[in-house]
Amino acid sequence: MQIVDREGTAEEAKKLGLKDGEFDLIVGHLGRKPSFTELAMFSGMWSEHCSYKNSILLLKKLYSESDRLLAKPGEENAGSLKINDKQAVVFKVESHNHPSAVEPYQGAATGVGGIMRDVFTMGARPIATLNSLRFGHPSKDARTKYLLRRVVKGIGDYGNSLGIANTGGEIFFHESYTRNPLVNAMTVGVADIDKMATAKIPGPGKWVVYVGAKTGRDGIHGASFASKNLSKESEEERSAVQVGDPFLEKLVMEATIECIQKKLVLAIQDMGAAGLVSSSSEMAASGNVGVRLELEKVPARETGMVPFEFMLSESQERMLMVIEPGNWEKVKAVFDKWELDAAVIGETTEGKNLQIFMDGKCYADLTAEILTKKAPRYEREQKPVAMQQGAADLDQLQKLLEKSDVVGVTKLFAKLLAHPNLCSRQPIYRQYDTDIGLKRVIGPGQNGCVVRVPDSDSALAVTIDGNGYYIAIDPYKGAQHTVAEAVRNVAATGAEPLGLTNCLNFANPYIPENYWFFAQAVTGMSDACREFKVPIVSGNVSFYNESEDGPVLPTPTLGVVGLIEKAAHAVPAAPADLSSKLNLYLCGKFAPSQQASQYHYAEGKPLGGPLPELDLKAEITGAKKMASLAKAGVLASAIDLSAGGLMRAACRIAFACFESSGKMPSLTLDTAVLGKGLADTLLLGETAHSYLVAVSDTNAAALEKEQSAEFPVVKLGTLKPEGGKLALGKTELQLQELYSAWAGGLREFFR
Repeated sequence: MQIVDREGTAEEAKKLGLKDGEFDLIVGHLGRKPSFTELAMFSGMWSEHCSYKNSILLLKKLYSESDRLLAKPGEENAGSLKINDKQAVVFKVESHNHPSAVEPYQGAATGVGGIMRDVFTMGARPIATLNSLRFGHPSKDARTKYLLRRVVKGIGDYGNSLGIANTGGEIFFHESYTRNPLVNAMTVGVADIDKMATAKIPGPGKWVVYVGAKTGRDGIHGASFASKNLSKESEEERSAVQVGDPFLEKLVMEATIECIQKKLVLAIQDMGAAGLVSSSSEMAASGNVGVRLELEKVPARETGMVPFEFMLSESQERMLMVIEPGNWEKVKAVFDKWELDAAVIGETTEGKNLQIFMDGKCYADLTAEILTKKAPRYEREQKPVAMQQGAADLDQLQKLLEKSDVVGVTKLFAKLLAHPNLCSRQPIYRQYDTDIGLKRVIGPGQNGCVVRVPDSDSALAVTIDGNGYYIAIDPYKGAQHTVAEAVRNVAATGAEPLGLTNCLNFANPYIPENYWFFAQAVTGMSDACREFKVPIVSGNVSFYNESEDGPVLPTPTLGVVGLIEKAAHAVPAAPADLSSKLNLYLCGKFAPSQQASQYHYAEGKPLGGPLPELDLKAEITGAKKMASLAKAGVLASAIDLSAGGLMRAACRIAFACFESSGKMPSLTLDTAVLGKGLADTLLLGETAHSYLVAVSDTNAAALEKEQSAEFPVVKLGTLKPEGGKLALGKTELQLQELYSAWAGGLREFFR
């Protein structure tokens, strides 16, 4: 096929983001120099964001075995697992870090839109969205406050308009994220197994159909933009940030799901990163067929667009479908009903070539697998980093309690509870619609959210978690801690963990120390998942998370989905009915440490380890015990111990009771039963494998029967309906004062 486009050059390849030697590699694959349009297509598909060229060799080692698994990771747009014989859960998490750093509102909004499309493209109706956010400290940097407010508004406006409940999330503040915030979005959907869609094209002779919004010049080179470090010049790259329209996405979602349910779709993929070139080449390569596209038929909202712009545009709310020619009128009727564009822009062909035409002239002609499967694969040099030792343990709480200094203890606890990393997240999640769809059982602000499975008695517990602090100290063990913490969050609700999705946020992989952190974290994560027998079913890698100030903390974000057979068995973080006294028990192996704790961070101590003890067998036992106790109706409430330690967990139970009833309960904690040690460590240190649960007198014996070496059960105190006090031995605090500090920690940043 004669190509009319001019040849691309090695110099242009560098400007487009390709690395040294990759232009020559392209020439070697093609047996000629690429046309400029082809070169632009390579710049998108061989970018880090699309090709995973510096991570795929390690990612292939991730644990992904399960009898519930419906497709191997990476084969489809999102991961999917069987809920039961008829239904599947579909879920994935992705990053939109660089766009959010440059244009926070649209960057965050389109991040939500993109992950939604990954889910409903498979025929699943989204039922919950979550987010994981990382920023610098907003009180120390005016731009950070601006980024925080605009990102949260972008997430809220898009999700609320789309009509999908935002049911949970997490946020963490650290100075390393000041210029490079992390914005990770997760979506969970449910599909009928027999009506799910695939991205694999079944063969030649099918029509390629463009549906959704018109194509413009927004987002061009977005994938390449996400594959390099942020700098002062990044502000000038706003054109690489997409612009979203949630109301249009709602229409696209409904039309797409309708076509899939009517079995009018043979294959489908959303146009995300790298736009049309990504969707067409990946679908062609997965089906081992050719695709011919005629770009003049693509609905456009701008005039004068040239082939590479059509191919690389990342305009939002667009899908690429493959259908039988005989079904075109039916597909067109669906999209006409929803008042959306739909156009036949090509066909699948014999052979394996992706051919790009415009006005009858050929601009690109190459095999799809060169763009996809033959992208370069690198395993970079690693240079281990010695673990930094932390500061000496603090004893200030111990001294205050010995003196029964109520004022001093109150001030210390209030300071910690007001810290942005430990305070209430209400100022954020109250900007989101958390109830739309009437599927929520347990909402945000607790362990994990719980949502009902449509047309079923079951429920799904979902959470999203990360701890860059731990990873920066010990990436292998820190990754295992992160898996364990995410599993504990869903286990605390009474759920059996089903699967995991990850978003791996790391710095420049070409720096050996950075790559070592990445490799160690991936290995630690995989090893932990293997022990838990929880498969990693989908994910995303985001490299180059650094600015001129340096790299962010290495931050793998993990989303876990768990199954509760009966929604009525779901366990909240605070009792639904606190009309009488309940008993508080500490369950699980309790081994707190001040090192690497938020207590130390809030007190200005240097980052250092070692990390708290981690016993994966104890974690697995604890997760199983919590599920069985929930099923038996033993637990009135449960919360896992994490950042802020036992003190924060106990306060969160009391505060949740207050917010639901308007009455502040009373807490009594007998710390003497915890054994010897500084009060600072016992109450404010962090530990794995531990839960704080509330049970009635009648259920106390059933809980105590579950005690074992790997699951100790210790009566710690009581929870009473009224009184508003926290009793720690001889020291009695007013919970209302602590609540005011906790509730107000983030408010000033949203005024």
